[in-house]
Amino acid sequence: MSQGATLDRRQFGAGILGLSFAGLGHTAQAQSGPFNVFTHRVMQTVATGAQGGDITKDWAQKNGVTVQWTTFDTGPLQERLFREASLGETSVDVGFVVNTQVVPRAATLFEPLDDYLKKDPVEDIADIFPGLIEGMKVGGKQLAIPFRHASSGLHYNEEILAEKGFSKPPATIEEMIEIAKACSYRRADGTQVVGLCTPGATYPNVIDLARAWDGDFITPDFKCVADQPPMLNAIRTLRELFQANAFPRNFATLSPEDVNVWMQQGRAAMSLQSMGRNRIYNDPQKSKFPGKIKTIAVPASKTLAGKYAAAPAKVEFWGMVIPKNAKRKDLAWSFIKAMTSKEATLKAALNGNGPVRASTYADQGFAGSVPYAAEELKVLKVARVPMPAFDEAARAGDLFKEEAEAAVLGMKTPEEAMASLVKRVQPLLPA
Repeated sequence: MSQGATLDRRQFGAGILGLSFAGLGHTAQAQSGPFNVFTHRVMQTVATGAQGGDITKDWAQKNGVTVQWTTFDTGPLQERLFREASLGETSVDVGFVVNTQVVPRAATLFEPLDDYLKKDPVEDIADIFPGLIEGMKVGGKQLAIPFRHASSGLHYNEEILAEKGFSKPPATIEEMIEIAKACSYRRADGTQVVGLCTPGATYPNVIDLARAWDGDFITPDFKCVADQPPMLNAIRTLRELFQANAFPRNFATLSPEDVNVWMQQGRAAMSLQSMGRNRIYNDPQKSKFPGKIKTIAVPASKTLAGKYAAAPAKVEFWGMVIPKNAKRKDLAWSFIKAMTSKEATLKAALNGNGPVRASTYADQGFAGSVPYAAEELKVLKVARVPMPAFDEAARAGDLFKEEAEAAVLGMKTPEEAMASLVKRVQPLLPA
């Protein structure tokens, strides 16, 4: 893991020189106001949480700045960040992008980080999962440094399952469907429960179901295969659960934060979300079921027995970028370094982050405090991104949502909806 992690004397001298100049720059730059970070709320949560502590605190004190977090949902975040980076100048110092946004257009908007990595490298970059590093490159240039991976899992409320006679979680996706139907009922305290809850029928959520049959929306070689059996199985499943009142009636408007509340309050027996949500679901300050919501790898279909120990569910990852038109790039780089150090990665993981470093999983403190660590490693061995990055990815995602909602609501059959989706998406894909 340490190959390439050491510096020769010339590199070391350049690094010290770079640090010296960077330090001088920080003092002057800090006078121009708060350090502005554009991100998703989950990044702020895991960077400043209580268990691991605020990983930005020491850096902010050292540089005499206040970190100002401006948070958006994923789609609005991309729109706003890319717009800011397109201006003549921006007050945004660091932005967060998800892997699907690291497309050719991004290379024109964000600072290549290769020179920073040479003169003032991130701590032991070989320790960061190589696939995440490669996923943040465009045209061979490093545009972002990974901070978080979100690997999907199946969360289940063991108390609710037990009330319906299930003493263990589902071992296959077929069992999950049956449990979801059985666990859609009104509890003794009057709470109406749905068996399965997800934040809408967007492609990153539905893909986790499709992956139970080893399916895809768009393949790595840019073919839309949403009309093939695995994705059709996923859409039919959601339609079936919706008809059985085992999927929220208002699924189309649910946000990830709404799903948090549903799980905390016992309004949902199970959810498909990133594994890091386990900590939120079991928060003793907010949850009615602290310690009773468990997390496992998404179970694969019985038809895949022997091929996968778990479904090859999605893994998405977030990285930090510096806009080309930013005013404090050296300060921004020092922030990125601080956020991705081994110590910061471990602390953020204890706050619920998906750690991007292999060393974090080897840490006994992490393994002992994160009950799903072994299940997450099981997923990481087979997980893949929900779809490849391309310039029209956001548009393709919008079309998926439109067609999937129509199918779940019964406005179209799953077959009609997915056939329409393929016809509409294929022209958007790279040749």
